[in-house]
Amino acid sequence: MKNLFLFKNALFGVLFTLLLSNAVIAQESKFDFSKDLLLVQLDCKTDIDDLHTAAGLATLLNHPDYKNLNYFAIAGTYGIQEGLYVPPNELMKLAFKSNWADADKEWETSIDIVVSKALSIIDNGGAIWIAEAGQSDFTADWVKKIRTKDPSLKIKDHIHVVQHSDWNESVTEPAKLMYVKTATDYHKIADGNAMGNGTPGLKSDGKVDWESKINNQHLINVWNTAIRIGNKYNGKDGRYLNESVAEGGLDFSDLSEVCYILDLMKIKDADEFFTYFKVD
Repeated sequence: MKNLFLFKNALFGVLFTLLLSNAVIAQESKFDFSKDLLLVQLDCKTDIDDLHTAAGLATLLNHPDYKNLNYFAIAGTYGIQEGLYVPPNELMKLAFKSNWADADKEWETSIDIVVSKALSIIDNGGAIWIAEAGQSDFTADWVKKIRTKDPSLKIKDHIHVVQHSDWNESVTEPAKLMYVKTATDYHKIADGNAMGNGTPGLKSDGKVDWESKINNQHLINVWNTAIRIGNKYNGKDGRYLNESVAEGGLDFSDLSEVCYILDLMKIKDADEFFTYFKVD
């Protein structure tokens, strides 16, 4: 009986180790710079945090390690939440030139652009990683269109969605959220608005000294534009009031999903982010 008890304990330990190992593996980022595509989908409604997130993405893209990153940004990928839009077009053009789409004004056209890019990536053996900096309604629509074009495609093998916000999920049309969760390889990570939860906390309650760490005039213009537009619309006309930003802080919490995708989860907060991506 004692030997049986020891055997059962040993077997349980092995099974537990295997399960834990699988759980860890499931959390690992597998972005392949040689063939994958990063989509950053910004809802811009009604919080101004996506403006700062766009500036954060531009900062990351300026670093030599990420100059060849294949990415595409989409603004206006909002769900069913009420409230007014935060117009980001001036910032998007400045930060990404023509490498973005305006889903707020051209939803179907933006879907077609993403579908075309995604199918090209998949045809070349790559995968699409979506930083869901908002709701999943837009994702559901373009993934469904891909499925109609290629019903045999194994979506989960090629399309990976990363979401960090419970609120974003709550204001996604329920049927579309369920579709994205079941059809794609869906990753839910801890909230990027907080620190100490394993996800970079990219929302600051006080001023962040980013100016001393950015020596690129273009990026300075990008951040000043993001902050200026953010201050213009923060809490205005019924929009969400981001108190951290109102008090002089930054909020690019949605970039935590990009950090997950690119294996940058060791960054602690906004200050460490700028230190990490400082380029002399």
